[in-house]
Amino acid sequence: MSDTDPSEKSDMISIWNLQKSFGSNEVLKGIELKVKNGEVVALIGSSGSGKTTLLRCINFLESADCGYLTVDGIMVNLSLASKQDKYEIRRKTAMVFQNYALFMNMSVIRNVMEGLVSVQKKSRDEARAIAEAMLQKVGLSEKFDARPYQLSGGQQQRVGIARALALNPKVILFDEPTSALDPEMVDGILDVIKVVAGTGVTMIVVTHEMQFAYDVANHVVFMDSGHILEEGPPGKLFDKPEHERTKQFLARFNLSRGTQSV
Repeated sequence: MSDTDPSEKSDMISIWNLQKSFGSNEVLKGIELKVKNGEVVALIGSSGSGKTTLLRCINFLESADCGYLTVDGIMVNLSLASKQDKYEIRRKTAMVFQNYALFMNMSVIRNVMEGLVSVQKKSRDEARAIAEAMLQKVGLSEKFDARPYQLSGGQQQRVGIARALALNPKVILFDEPTSALDPEMVDGILDVIKVVAGTGVTMIVVTHEMQFAYDVANHVVFMDSGHILEEGPPGKLFDKPEHERTKQFLARFNLSRGTQSV
């Protein structure tokens, strides 16, 4: 588990009554969630439980039907969000996608620079210096001029993480960052995310990697059928789940237990 102790910190994210449907399919059914400043939150649950949709609603890649969202003190009525509201929330968040979402016609360093130049309006020299530093942090100092298609999946995901870090966001949202990787590449990406967690940035990670959630998260949220069914510190939720559905889900995993707070 991360050494960061968020117990006395203020809320970075607050969600109240977030609902989202796709046609007649009600995907999120009144989600309420608080994430403290510096906290690492793992969203777990079966495929189709609403984890990714929740993540995408936080930074308006999907538009929620109703509810309220606060990020770093900015509160938005999700059913009435204006373009300015969305911009203000997005400038405080960064997303790491499961399919990398890189620009294939740009070099690695251009991919990391793009948001700094086009959104944050930094000079190209300043953007390049930041991009170089972030790529070095994720172990890609030799790949500045490569194109994404010349990289492995794990390397492409590292570019995605570097791009998120470069924006210096308040919150980084990870959408199943290892799901598209070959098994031998997973540990490397999880190690990079652990390093990011150690910087104190607030993180929400949708993951199927239960050991990672157990070891790194401060708080674990179990979702089922569009609801948050149970949540708590990893030592409590994994070792002493209260809900029968949570017990059924976690019974499939054989975790290596360390010392966890409950």
